[in-house]
Amino acid sequence: MGRVVVTGGSGKAGRAVVHDLLEQGEDVLSVDLAPSPDVASEQLQADLTDFGQAVEALRGARAVVHLAAIPAPGLRPDALTFQVNTTSTYNVFTAAPMLGLERVVWASSETVLGLPFERERPDYAPIDEEHRPLPEYSYALSKLISEEMARQLHRWSGIPFVGLRFSNIMEPHDYARFPSFWDDPHLRKWNLWGYVDATDVAQSCRLALNGDVGGAEVFIVAAGDTVMKRPSRELMAEVYPDVPVRDEVDGFDTLLSIAKARRVLGYEPAWSWRDRLG
Repeated sequence: MGRVVVTGGSGKAGRAVVHDLLEQGEDVLSVDLAPSPDVASEQLQADLTDFGQAVEALRGARAVVHLAAIPAPGLRPDALTFQVNTTSTYNVFTAAPMLGLERVVWASSETVLGLPFERERPDYAPIDEEHRPLPEYSYALSKLISEEMARQLHRWSGIPFVGLRFSNIMEPHDYARFPSFWDDPHLRKWNLWGYVDATDVAQSCRLALNGDVGGAEVFIVAAGDTVMKRPSRELMAEVYPDVPVRDEVDGFDTLLSIAKARRVLGYEPAWSWRDRLG
């Protein structure tokens, strides 16, 4: 089958993806600036902003799941976040076809959609992949530019580039914070009350890696519900009363549409905070 390289394998998403792929019998190499004792696969320490190191990390692989990045706005100076994220992604994207990899799966972000929806509000909900991009941070801009890089590298090489716009990723210990959101819907309005369990991130990467997906596609990947105990239509009516809500929204349904991921990838969220908190 050939090796799968997971960049950023020591991170929150990366650890879950490596674990899932190993359980599926894949030969996995985790590549990260800082190896982790929690990663069971072979590990390689590398700086992907260096093209030569990126090439050596991918050499001999059949595919790459590219998760390495400064993972959120505000963690580093804006210029550094933009530089690191775009340079490392460019290096992986160009090394992959040069080395004959079959596919690139990579982490885009929900932030390209306009989070935190303060300067501009969403045009409609559930927001989907057809919504106009509204990046509000250098981090989000780096992801949007990477989506365009994926389209052009696919055009040049013909190999699939599958971008996954992950919502706010949660591990089991993160759910203890959820009750603090419930009294005030404005606390989590910034991403339409979205989230995704790390195990579902791993599921989406596996499906994108092995599914029948061509071109340079992007998919929103979120949980099937919101972080809130109130119905989704109530939340929208209170916080975004002028934003139209489409007919398919019922109960606590997510307002970050996963319809495309369901239809094309076969993605179906397996976890909700309602399971984790009992």
